[in-house]
Amino acid sequence: MTTAENLHLPAGSTAQGRYETLVDPGRREDWAHTGLRVLALGPGQSEVSTANGVEVMVVPLNGGCEVSVDGEIHTLRGRPDVFASATDVLYAPVGSQLTITSAEGGRFALATAVATGSHPVTLIRAEDVPVEVRGGGTMTRRVRNFGTVGAFDDCDSLIACEVITPGGNWSSYPAHKHDETIDDGTRRESELEEIYYYEIQDAPGGTPGFGFHQTTSSGEDKPVDVLTEVRSGDTVLVPHGWHGPCAAAPGHDMYYLNVMAGPEAERAWNITDHPEQTWVRGTWDEAGIDPRLEGEAR
Repeated sequence: MTTAENLHLPAGSTAQGRYETLVDPGRREDWAHTGLRVLALGPGQSEVSTANGVEVMVVPLNGGCEVSVDGEIHTLRGRPDVFASATDVLYAPVGSQLTITSAEGGRFALATAVATGSHPVTLIRAEDVPVEVRGGGTMTRRVRNFGTVGAFDDCDSLIACEVITPGGNWSSYPAHKHDETIDDGTRRESELEEIYYYEIQDAPGGTPGFGFHQTTSSGEDKPVDVLTEVRSGDTVLVPHGWHGPCAAAPGHDMYYLNVMAGPEAERAWNITDHPEQTWVRGTWDEAGIDPRLEGEAR
């Protein structure tokens, strides 16, 4: 049985050097396709990162940076924090050498996926990121689709997005899975690993926030049992299984960065809802959009 003890990586538990979080494909036996590094830079500091065998998206969490890729410099304007807005994102192909420099300092997520093909370096501006409001009532959340299928496709296998769940709301609900490849004319599903990287908004008085993440077995051959409290800087790995719901404690908005990739040649993101929970989709229209998220879609 795969449990929270080896899939929930608390903040700092994988830290190495300037990296607060370090998950690389192939570093552990049960993880093959995706990676995430969270880089912390002080004012004026730089870090060189080589995309060996992976393609990468640089996602500023707070602060801006300049990224030099093969001698060309790209300026990412960044943001005060992940709750403030979408951000500029930079895509770089497999084999690239990146030098990340931040004049004011900041933290930067490097989302990666195993790749072989060559694609152009691409700067995605914050104002061009498609923003979707999904769900209804206490299931409303905001999705920033900077690296999803259909929003950005000039890459091999990497799929990435950000989700903001207002305090008291649930997301990744209904629970769903994408741990096998199916295309039988009635249902499509894509085999994908998934990383959830969390940040939770503090209380007004500065005390830390929290939320919950769940992953459960999707079959006898895919045993997993995770129901864990998550806090800022925590990472949860989803190798298989029904994942969700993710619940934000009242008063604490929840952010997560999703990173996905899989073994198939086709880059696709097809999911299957948990059969006991898919009915909730039919309640969203009547419940309406959480007023905290009205006017966010573009």
